[in-house]
Amino acid sequence: MATANKEIILTAEGLSKLEAELEYLKTEKRKEVAEKIKQARAFGDLSENSEYDEAKNEQGHVEVRIVQIENMLKNAKLIDEDDIDANVVSIGAKVKVLDTEFKEEVEYFIVGSTEAEPAAHKISDESPVGHGLLGKKVGETAKITTPGGIVKFKVLEIHK
Repeated sequence: MATANKEIILTAEGLSKLEAELEYLKTEKRKEVAEKIKQARAFGDLSENSEYDEAKNEQGHVEVRIVQIENMLKNAKLIDEDDIDANVVSIGAKVKVLDTEFKEEVEYFIVGSTEAEPAAHKISDESPVGHGLLGKKVGETAKITTPGGIVKFKVLEIHK
């Protein structure tokens, strides 16, 4: 969870996703959970009503997530695509690298930690690979210590 005053770095896409999630939670999800609570109350005795307990827990999770997103948006720093330097790996850049051991090309999108989705090749600037690639230029090789061992990535392309 982000601390109250930590700057949250977001791309325009990441900002849109957070805003959409917040809107969904505040409008649709709150109503849905309130309806579940109302239905569970109709079952009678609340002391042994698992549906009621589950709905109240879900309500708590929704409210916590709303506060988290609101805090992230308050501390958000938007990456302006015009400020991305395609000569060096930075947050907001897409970078194609060659895994020198396996001779595989991979493209990563370097994002702030809030937007990271490793399965979609969106890696955080705080992850070992993301951090290791920051500041590299085309042709340079990054030697990165990961939980799986040391990997070497040669930077092939950088673009916005």
